[in-house]
Amino acid sequence: MINNTIGSLPAAGNTDSPRLLALMTRERWIEVARVFVTGLVALLYAQGIVAVPVLWFAVAVGLYPLVKTGVLDLVHEHKIGTEIFVTVATLVAVFGGETVAGAVLMVIILIAEFIADLNTDRARASIKALIGSVPQVAVRRGEDGEKTVPIGELKVGDLVLVRPGEKIPVDGRVVLGQGSVNEAPITGESVPKDKNIDAAVFAGTVVESGALDIRTERLGRDTTFARIIALVEDAEAEQAPVQKLADKVAAWLIPVVFLFLIGVYFVTRDVRTIVTLMIFTSPAELSLATPLVMIAAIARAARSGILIKGGIYLETLAKVTVVVFDKTGTLTANRPQVVQVASYSPSFDDNALLRLAAAADRRSAHPLAKAVVAAANQRGITIPEPESFEQLQGRGVKARVEGRIALVGNAELLRENGVAFGATVEDGSRTPIHIAVDGAFVGVIFVADTIRAGAVEALAELRANGVQRLVMLTGDNPATATALAAELGIDDVRANLLPADKVAAIAELQRQGHRVAMVGDGINDAPALAKADVGIAMGGAGTQAALEAADIALMTDDLGKIAAARAIARRAYRTVQENLIVGVGVVHVLGITAALLGWIGPIEAAIIHLGPDVLVFINSVKLLTVRIKGA
Repeated sequence: MINNTIGSLPAAGNTDSPRLLALMTRERWIEVARVFVTGLVALLYAQGIVAVPVLWFAVAVGLYPLVKTGVLDLVHEHKIGTEIFVTVATLVAVFGGETVAGAVLMVIILIAEFIADLNTDRARASIKALIGSVPQVAVRRGEDGEKTVPIGELKVGDLVLVRPGEKIPVDGRVVLGQGSVNEAPITGESVPKDKNIDAAVFAGTVVESGALDIRTERLGRDTTFARIIALVEDAEAEQAPVQKLADKVAAWLIPVVFLFLIGVYFVTRDVRTIVTLMIFTSPAELSLATPLVMIAAIARAARSGILIKGGIYLETLAKVTVVVFDKTGTLTANRPQVVQVASYSPSFDDNALLRLAAAADRRSAHPLAKAVVAAANQRGITIPEPESFEQLQGRGVKARVEGRIALVGNAELLRENGVAFGATVEDGSRTPIHIAVDGAFVGVIFVADTIRAGAVEALAELRANGVQRLVMLTGDNPATATALAAELGIDDVRANLLPADKVAAIAELQRQGHRVAMVGDGINDAPALAKADVGIAMGGAGTQAALEAADIALMTDDLGKIAAARAIARRAYRTVQENLIVGVGVVHVLGITAALLGWIGPIEAAIIHLGPDVLVFINSVKLLTVRIKGA
């Protein structure tokens, strides 16, 4: 687990893996010295320069950390780990007459373990290096002028000045100035964004041009940056099923191996063969095969503005067969506009109808309601305050406006309230908002939304990545939903759905044997996101609900990130399989075969043993740099 504080993270923009020298702690230098001394004594003994007791002492010094770790694991976790395995192999060799082989074996295995441990920490540290850091001081502006203060002294509401080239220290909104901000540490997008008055900005991002006065809204661990760091740090604890399986296999493999070795010894009575076999039956690489991949994949995704909360979700995403989308705000740009007002009552002209609907909708946060209110404001219509208001999930609103009961929403809302009207007013490319007053149908307001940029390409890429079926679930009317689905190439459309209906639809797909990913905004779709095998929230930057509701959060509203996340997941899962089959299985099977045939001895086996470690490491960390479309 990564336990460093936010302030100690490397600078943003450093996307290279940390240098190995920076990871060389005092304890690691002691380990290097221990391995060097043991190896030197073994060499001197082989040359007849030192006596056996000196060699035994050197072996004891070299084995100490392995014995300590192995015993602690045995006592506290009741498991026989690799350390115990290596210790037994070394002791068998030393006391079985293969003294030099035992010492060389221990040195080589210690080197392998050291390299593996160092590079695992290097992969973990790369997560921090990929994301960045926040400054520890800020320029606060007040009545007494400008003053540089530690971040800990800032309070919500304080005014902070950020100049060109400086990092923004807080989450907040621009109250003065304009500029260009590089938000790559948050969103993964390298193209800077222009910021003007009232624009939201995030801690850890960089002002590339202009100067901004920012009103502080969130500080420290409440900032979006801090939440991202916390999520990525916690992700390592959420093990993938294949990782749990590898741990279980390693746990029962060691006792099985010991029984196998005892059987071979009774047949051959050859200590040299037993020592050689012990090297190739060590489960060390099995425990490395998955964690390194998951750490590297999560780091790569974080660099791209994709937060994956654990290896379990990474593996599940790789196996997903169906991707389900919400419509409004996910497949569409969530900027609906009123395109037509149609009155069906002589008591209401178009403006009167729009005024009534806007009054009923003014307390609603739904995008369609906001579009109605915006249209009334654009026409200069004075919007009265409703005397009562009720939001009806998946239907619309019910409000009392100037003494009259108004229903504003879809056709189902009117039907459920016994309002009679003719044929359902539907238009394939537009969403109709039906309006009734005191139980009588009075008109329709048509609202149109645009397809989100890149949606067609993103869905096509998902198909290319093995997704069998694309589904849209929406509370909108069937005609509008069907028209949009046809334009996007979606297979299945289910309209007029309440939040509970979306959950039921996902459950039905799961009963059919599908692995289901649900893509939504992380707020209205929280139940469906939770029900799906993998919940993916769009636009998590600055949205606490989106970060908490989903298993994967996209820091931008770019649908292409979904395809990129899927590609990273599939590449990671394939890498794990390669590690287990080639890096562990093939090499070890060949080594065991060669040992049983007497082709190699302990020293040759110890040297060859480095091969799987190197293969597993190189194959795993390449996920940080290999070309993946969209990442």
